[in-house]
Amino acid sequence: MSVLLRPQFRHHTWEFPVHHMRGGTSTGLVIWAPIAPAEEALREELLRHLMGVPLAGEQPGNRQTTGLGRGSATSNKVFFAEMEDTPSGPRLVSTLAQLAAEHGRVDWSVNCGNMSSALQLWALDTERMLPSGTGPQTLDIRNTNTGVLTTSRMLIQPDGTLATTGIPGVLGQHPAVDLFLHAPAGAKTGRLLPTGQALEVIDGVHLSCVDVAVPMVIIRASDLGKTAQEPMSALTGDTVFMQRLRQLWVAAGLRMGLRRKDGGLMTAEDLALSETIPKVCIVGPASGEADLAVRYFTPQTGHPSLAVSGGCCLASATLIPGSVAWQLAPKTATPSLSEFAVDIENPAGVLSTTVVAATDAGDGAIDAHGTSVKIASAAYQRSAQVLMRGFVPLPGASERLKQALAAVASGAAAF
Repeated sequence: MSVLLRPQFRHHTWEFPVHHMRGGTSTGLVIWAPIAPAEEALREELLRHLMGVPLAGEQPGNRQTTGLGRGSATSNKVFFAEMEDTPSGPRLVSTLAQLAAEHGRVDWSVNCGNMSSALQLWALDTERMLPSGTGPQTLDIRNTNTGVLTTSRMLIQPDGTLATTGIPGVLGQHPAVDLFLHAPAGAKTGRLLPTGQALEVIDGVHLSCVDVAVPMVIIRASDLGKTAQEPMSALTGDTVFMQRLRQLWVAAGLRMGLRRKDGGLMTAEDLALSETIPKVCIVGPASGEADLAVRYFTPQTGHPSLAVSGGCCLASATLIPGSVAWQLAPKTATPSLSEFAVDIENPAGVLSTTVVAATDAGDGAIDAHGTSVKIASAAYQRSAQVLMRGFVPLPGASERLKQALAAVASGAAAF
């Protein structure tokens, strides 16, 4: 019997069912899409209540004490999930909402690789997907924000339990998830190299604009007087550095031709305020045996480790001759598809990724060195966890939101 429920009216207050989950080093909610209001304005109001962000305007210093969000961008994510039938079998459809602590704007433009690793566990927990015995269990995922197709794989052991793993930045052993991103290049812009060049110079700073899973600006740390070994708090506390970083991601975002959800080109103001695109990082030599070191921004806030989508993007960039990442950790693609392991040092440890790539004369992206590179897939391992499943009371819900929840509770949604 599925544990998914309708909204309920209890103690004179509407309550909404959610799964509070951890995927990788991110936390957030997973909601079964059919029980949420279809109208975007009401759906966004619901999210603000659930996560404890302002219903309107700005609230500097908001600690989200009234909701399930936890301040940083990595803990302000909500996935709407549902299943669809395809010729090859059931597939999960995911739509990510990214929130921020200090305002009520919702960004629908990107996916999250870390939280995506929670989706198969959610499907198993809610019995949206029933395991077929023991062994590897796979689930295809279609993300509506970016169009990226992912395959999630978990292993059910002979005793019926899920195989576990430990990852940097997370205490203990938890269900292991392998995520494979298929054809991830150009997820947002349609091009592996959105500017057409492997290397850009903006205000004397060398950087690369790459779009694999997410559009990202990769900056040579030394050009900013940094090493990519600094504690994140030292970087975010450096107001001069953060201001320069913002100027660079805005300028790079304009060159990349990034677009808003409505299809219009993002302005400099849009980019300066964006919580999600472009991602931005500074890179330098690793201190240990990893290929390179990174400090990653989402972009407004520093990431405590490294988002896996950003990690796959950075790893893929090591295969693009002339790029900032390639200059630090050059990998050489061949005409045959091959796997390339790229280990990335970050504040929480080392993220291990695998990129499947080849040189290609047709549909790859031509870099500054005249090489065409095709990124077929990128994979990473995470762990996932159900933190809580239950109902969240919504004492401040508007009348329109209450009406929408009542309609679902009365059976308007298909179960």
